[in-house]
Amino acid sequence: MSKNLFTSESVCAGHPDKICDAISDALLDEILRQDPHGRGGIEAVAGADQISLFGEVKTTAKLDFKKTVFDLIEKLGYTEPKWGFSTESTFSNYLHEQSPEIAQGVDVDGAGDQGMMFGYACKETPELMPLPITLAHSLTKRIDEAREKGEVAWLRPDGKAQVTVEYEDGKPVRVVKVVAAVAHDEKTTPEQVRAGVIEAVITPVLKKYGFELPQDSDIVINGTGAWYIPGPESDAGLTGRKIVVDGYGGYARVGGGAFSGKDPSKVDRSGAYAARYIAKNIVAAGLAERCEVGLAYVIGQPKPLMQTIDTFGTATVSEEELHAFKDKLIDTSVKGIIEKLDLRRPIYSQTSAYGHFGKEDLPWEKVEKV
Repeated sequence: MSKNLFTSESVCAGHPDKICDAISDALLDEILRQDPHGRGGIEAVAGADQISLFGEVKTTAKLDFKKTVFDLIEKLGYTEPKWGFSTESTFSNYLHEQSPEIAQGVDVDGAGDQGMMFGYACKETPELMPLPITLAHSLTKRIDEAREKGEVAWLRPDGKAQVTVEYEDGKPVRVVKVVAAVAHDEKTTPEQVRAGVIEAVITPVLKKYGFELPQDSDIVINGTGAWYIPGPESDAGLTGRKIVVDGYGGYARVGGGAFSGKDPSKVDRSGAYAARYIAKNIVAAGLAERCEVGLAYVIGQPKPLMQTIDTFGTATVSEEELHAFKDKLIDTSVKGIIEKLDLRRPIYSQTSAYGHFGKEDLPWEKVEKV
């Protein structure tokens, strides 16, 4: 019997990088709500008491950028100026119109950039996602829910979770380590934080997926002690910096680009979604136990230069049949992906926290009958 460990992490919606992802996607959604063919490559930077926008847009939409940004900051729970980041922070906007060199390729249904994308699926969870990242996302989502619903009154926005799973012969058998970090008020002791997080967050999440708590010494809460100041005052944030968190938690290969703030002409986003769609449908159809799909594009060209399917020896059909299945499922040209998955819609804000995959309402998560 072979044994190994695998660890994945997730971060809460109030983490500095996730604040920036949420801002970029909120602005993109507003563009697409008014102008389905609008384009954006929107980057946000959050630092000590300030937020700035950079990047490119091409759209007929009329946006109140500052209002959209501050409405989101308030929604995420940053309402206290004493935390060094709030709706009173300095705002600056350096967005500009899309480069004409890029636009001329996108105008003829070509890819908005070069790059390689990977999609993955496996049978470890009902979501057909790797177990470590699924558990990590569930923990951070539960941390945020406990704060937003007032179930744990001392929680402040921002937090992280990390899960280590033990595998035997490639199958997950137990959770051996859980790490969490949460921001909290000054009145709550480390002992109260630990007990509260274990009771309200870790225990119900592991129970949901059929796992027991690891031994007490293998649960680490706020490893450096107290944590009072959440968000960008403590650590600057940047759009797109959590690409491993956004994907498969390191369990599968990572493509070259981030997702948030990019319209679907950017194959960093749409290509990655198509690759997940193909991989998930292959596994859901019983054609493999696990599957990784690779796509690669060149700027201005409509079709991928590379299309690979790796089932790690678990396929139940031939490689030719897998590719035939893929071709029936979706046209992997940029236009084909956008039309099949109906991506010119304001659906992206829901991806900016807890990953882009494994959420059943998203179009690239739909299981088809082919």
